Amino acid sequence: MFADLLDRKKTHFVLWRPGDWELTPALYIGNFKSDSPDPFENFREIPLRQSEQFPELWEIPAQECELISGEVYFYWFKVRDTIPYDSTYRIFYCTDPIAWTVDRRISAPAPAQTGGAVREKPTPASVILYENGELIPCDPEGQTANWDGDIPIEELPHNSQLVIYELPTRWTRIGAEAEKVIGTGTFRDVVALLRREDVAPDFQSVNALDKGHAYLVELGVNALELLPPADSDDNPYWGYGTANYFAADFDLGRPDSQAAPTASTDLVELIKACHQQKMRFFYDAVMAFSRNNPYTNVNFPDFYIKWDSGDPEQDNREGFGGDLFKYNYCVEGYHPLTGKRDRFVPAREYLKAHIAHWLTYYRVDGLRLDSVNNINSYDFLQEFKDYARSLWRERGGTDDRFLVVGEELSVPLALVGQKRLDGLWNERFKQILRRVILGKNAFDEPSFEQSVRKLIDCRLLGFEDGSQAINYITTHDVEGIGNERLYNYLENNGIIYKEKHIKLAFVCLLTAVGIPLILAGEEFADQHDLSPGEVQDKQVDPVNYQRLNDSWRKDIFNYVARLVRWRTTAKALAVNDIQFIHSDFSEGKRVVVWQRGSGEQLVVVVANFSNYSTPDAEEYVIANWPALPPDKQWWDVTQDKAALSDRVGKEPISAWEAKVYALV
Repeated sequence: MFADLLDRKKTHFVLWRPGDWELTPALYIGNFKSDSPDPFENFREIPLRQSEQFPELWEIPAQECELISGEVYFYWFKVRDTIPYDSTYRIFYCTDPIAWTVDRRISAPAPAQTGGAVREKPTPASVILYENGELIPCDPEGQTANWDGDIPIEELPHNSQLVIYELPTRWTRIGAEAEKVIGTGTFRDVVALLRREDVAPDFQSVNALDKGHAYLVELGVNALELLPPADSDDNPYWGYGTANYFAADFDLGRPDSQAAPTASTDLVELIKACHQQKMRFFYDAVMAFSRNNPYTNVNFPDFYIKWDSGDPEQDNREGFGGDLFKYNYCVEGYHPLTGKRDRFVPAREYLKAHIAHWLTYYRVDGLRLDSVNNINSYDFLQEFKDYARSLWRERGGTDDRFLVVGEELSVPLALVGQKRLDGLWNERFKQILRRVILGKNAFDEPSFEQSVRKLIDCRLLGFEDGSQAINYITTHDVEGIGNERLYNYLENNGIIYKEKHIKLAFVCLLTAVGIPLILAGEEFADQHDLSPGEVQDKQVDPVNYQRLNDSWRKDIFNYVARLVRWRTTAKALAVNDIQFIHSDFSEGKRVVVWQRGSGEQLVVVVANFSNYSTPDAEEYVIANWPALPPDKQWWDVTQDKAALSDRVGKEPISAWEAKVYALV
């Protein structure tokens, strides 16, 4: 069920659905010579041929292009512009809309003919390797994907075991003059978080990333969600304006010390490194809109909405400076997935073809769909989810090791109830948690106890299963009051000694029903490096691993790592079972105790959301503590030690502290 368009592209240069046929589309191809007075001297135009069966499909076999086997080629397609904001309709060389690799060092020249022009935005070269009659994905110096050493799909963790790590691609290091230096966390820098033998090329001075460390392995997370890894010209931002959907991001594949990009093979190596650590890789896809995607020039009317044109598809959708895709505009012709004549929506099939590439070439194991409210097409979401799952099954994967989750801050549960998506980001978790760790009710809850219950059991918010809710303390959306990094949130609410509140937050996150997600840096109380006065865009606030040098932050990291290891292995935390077995609101206390699991698979959490501490180390008795089964003992997870059997359920409690006990 893989895409026919991608199969054709293995042997042909293919341009699907150009918007203007008066100008015969052409392939512009050659070997770029940067040291030559004319770097395009050996480039030439080769007219594409219109398919007799499918007039909207233009192609030419690679074998007819007089290419040399073993050579890397750079190419563009010549088209007449179709963007409706410019009435001149100039002729451009455009990046291949399904380019597997792009090189932003090289931008297209103007076609040598009347009307030939250069796009205002640079047009990166499409890159391909020609070998034995086939076109092979590669990096600009010819490197190709190597999956040797990848592990079988069945060895990856189940959905119910996941702890996801959300990693921005802007990082901070301290420079030679003690100043903050902000740079790009490239794919190779991320690999250094996974392999002890690797060093982060752009962050060599950061101790946590030194050789001998495998930071994410030490933390214990088992899923990585890198902020959008598809190519974007948003640098230095995070990439939420995808330009080239089939290509890995150029900037993330080019460390500072490296002349030529290696984005494609670096990303393969990163995902393989995740798999070797039994860690899944979630692809963060931006599909409501794109920014500078080739189809805005190649065929704007079929794929995009003209802003303020009265198109009913615009509705209340927000493109954030990009172009909104059309998800309800039907055409008839060559279907890019089936290879047959059919009636379909071009934007839908284009984005389904792109996910086929990410699932088969990059072997991703989960999808996070950004801003699903701005996609505003629930039937397309289901169509996309079902197609992705069918590809996953064709790869040999099982349903319990794959997820398609959506992000929308209003948490539209109908998307899950109607099976449009597998799950949603649970923004309500963040909102409630940030209140209760201050000892306050959730804004819309009259009862503190009910606030905690809804926090810990997502089913009380309307979810049906823990795998449907992605819970988090903080996400990359750190703009605005209440959304800051947790350190800054506590600071802004007058909390001077933050360590206990942060640990309490992580106990809630990692023992609640739902899939925990950790924004990089929260596990060691990172704080904002850029204040609102310095920048108005969340997408440049970086993660600073150098803060792990602070001893109190290292203690928080170790505490969170212990909890993460239990969350990923304890059967009691992989099921929906939960009971609230004790609550105490007398004398200013806010103590709630919950039990996860049943029988001999139990985890019990004692959480104190108040300033109350037992005086003089007196006992704090929890009357209905679960009985201890034969040949079992209680383990204090938070202290990483065995609990005394005659003291468990009677231990003193401290202000703003939680304790986690597990049967072993």
